[in-house]
Amino acid sequence: MNEFDLASISYGKVKSRKFDLAILPWGATEPHNYHLPYLTDGLLSYKISIDALTLAMQKTDIQGMILPFISLGSQNQGQRELPFCIHTRYETQKAILTDIVSSLNRQGILRLLIVNGHGGNSFKNMIRDLSVDYPDFMIAITDWFSIIPQSGFFEEKDDHAGEMETSLMMYYYPELVSLNEAGDGFSKPFAIQSLNEKVAWIPRNWEKMSKDSGIGNPKKASAKKGERYAKSVIEKVAQLFIEFGTMDIY
Repeated sequence: MNEFDLASISYGKVKSRKFDLAILPWGATEPHNYHLPYLTDGLLSYKISIDALTLAMQKTDIQGMILPFISLGSQNQGQRELPFCIHTRYETQKAILTDIVSSLNRQGILRLLIVNGHGGNSFKNMIRDLSVDYPDFMIAITDWFSIIPQSGFFEEKDDHAGEMETSLMMYYYPELVSLNEAGDGFSKPFAIQSLNEKVAWIPRNWEKMSKDSGIGNPKKASAKKGERYAKSVIEKVAQLFIEFGTMDIY
């Protein structure tokens, strides 16, 4: 049992404690090539949150609580047509986040940190709106997958269900990985070079660019690579928890 995870703790263990912050892992429900589960983004956000808060509490007396992870993410055309891929609108995500903030605010828990594991999610405008409605409530967001560069840890860049995500899943959830079933994660670039160079952005059509729903080759993934990368990310996230949970913002 973790004394800071709502998945395992009971009310009797929390009712007399004062909490510095709540942590909300957020992912998606979508295919991850042929070898990873649909809930990969939420599962990894949850495990990274657990490990980071464990480390933060070893270093300080911070009091945090990890909320159940949300697996409702925004999806692209060509992805949301695949079986059981759930596309969640901005308005739906904002309504969920608003209800969570409203509940925590009423309870006097005034800091929330979203640990996001899905590249399609975008929370900045929601947070701006909520800061107007709840001026005493602070919300921060971190995309755990963009904190530490992949180079130096992995041989091939991972965009979706490639070497990095597969390695972390092999480290945290080896029983959920079927690497022998994985596709090669080949993806077709845009015909417009300016889009490839990120001079401009449009949503990618998954069906036209990926045959197995992956973007990035997972074949060289390993649990050892995943552990090494996870520990580097966790160090950064733990420090974020400490600073955001215990320090003045300005």
